Amino acid sequence: MILLPEDGKLFYELMWKLQYYVNQKNGFHKNISSFDEYANLPTEKKLKARDAVWEHPDLIDIYVRENPDMLSLAELEIVRKWKGYVKGSFFLLRHLKKGSIFIGDGNLAYSVQGIQDPLDEVIPSYALPQMVLAVLLPFKGQIIYDGLLQGYNIHIGGGIRSNLNHTYTVAKQKDRIITTLEPELAVPKITKPKKSTLPQLKELTEIMLKVKGDGPLQNSALTLARLCLELSIADAEGNFMPDEIESKIRKIVKASNRLLTQLDLLEDD
Repeated sequence: MILLPEDGKLFYELMWKLQYYVNQKNGFHKNISSFDEYANLPTEKKLKARDAVWEHPDLIDIYVRENPDMLSLAELEIVRKWKGYVKGSFFLLRHLKKGSIFIGDGNLAYSVQGIQDPLDEVIPSYALPQMVLAVLLPFKGQIIYDGLLQGYNIHIGGGIRSNLNHTYTVAKQKDRIITTLEPELAVPKITKPKKSTLPQLKELTEIMLKVKGDGPLQNSALTLARLCLELSIADAEGNFMPDEIESKIRKIVKASNRLLTQLDLLEDD
């Protein structure tokens, strides 16, 4: 997903104007005397001004206050909000229709939009996950990056991949994927009422209690099924206490191992 064409153009115009201002203040390229000259510089020659902005974000305040480019109030507000940037190393995990998933410090998951080019063209899906150094920015309620992704040449093993996928799954299930860095523009999330499965679960439990297994394999399978039903009922009733989780996990793991043992014995036969 990318910004609207006019928004992508606006972003780069505002970013290059801010960087040109910083360039002029710091004299990085003394031979550059106009915004157009700066905008046409290759990326590597913009790095000094770009890095200076994120190392000294007070420059954003000064630029907004002086407004040397006679920006509108709406444009100044966009630039001012860039002080809410998030800079760091991220794992770019996957590309989705609604945005690309970045996993950052604290296992925070961000949904990031491309600017003028889709992020799956910048870093293709087959190369993911990949670790990148990035600056995430607010832009009209969405999250974008500042136009530059710097990759790390590191191998990401199966353990890291598994942890990243787990982090993403938890964030998705708990509705914790960050889609904006501007809380005031966040769209209120409407929680659909859950369809109550409690009556059916209790009915199943009553039936299961009456069923007796015919042999060790069935007994092991039924024990595991009953434990899973208990878990489902606790969740449906809303009294799933966090301090009980470990105990329930141990019981389910124990029952699962017993069932696996019986299946192994069946294979041996």
